[in-house]
Amino acid sequence: MLGLYLHRDSVIHRLPAGAKLGSLLLTTALVLVLPGVWGAMAAGLVGTAVLIAARLPAGRVLRELRAPVVMLTLLFGFQALLAGGGWEDTAVGVARFAALILLATLVTLTTRVMDMVDLFEWLFSLMRPLGVNPAKMALMLALTIRFIPMLGEQVREVRMAQRARGVERNIAALFVPLLVKILTMADDLTAALEARGYDPADQDCQSTKNIQR
Repeated sequence: MLGLYLHRDSVIHRLPAGAKLGSLLLTTALVLVLPGVWGAMAAGLVGTAVLIAARLPAGRVLRELRAPVVMLTLLFGFQALLAGGGWEDTAVGVARFAALILLATLVTLTTRVMDMVDLFEWLFSLMRPLGVNPAKMALMLALTIRFIPMLGEQVREVRMAQRARGVERNIAALFVPLLVKILTMADDLTAALEARGYDPADQDCQSTKNIQR
């Protein structure tokens, strides 16, 4: 759900990326510490307050949550069947992670990609004495942010083609063309990096910002 910035004139949008990410980490720790459904309820209340303050359309946010919630339900349900646990624990687990996904979605919807990448590049620069290359790490993060929504779009296109052909239940019919599309995107990305003169050995590489453009 990264790279889904939605511009609004709100206090939440104007907050620094570091403040929003730090608040997300603190809320995540709180959700994991609180027992049972209380953590999910607390995160849900915080998410609702942020949603209102950021002036975001509730329908758009709920659409972004639909696929992750379905996946979480299947995952926790499968785990409950194997472990023989109660469905109450499964429901609580889904609620907690759904609340965290809601908060993460709100952060991405209110934070520009480059602001987030600049924040992580600064954080990576603190590890330069350990041999970490901040530019390379930021580039990797930028590519990840770019590819996640693109992959989601590719999945939707393949599934639409499946429905048109009546093979929507065939897993191979999903993963084979999706794999081909991913490899094609990787080839195109490699060609683009080479065309822009990206040098993996360059400590001051500027390709991160070029990728975002």
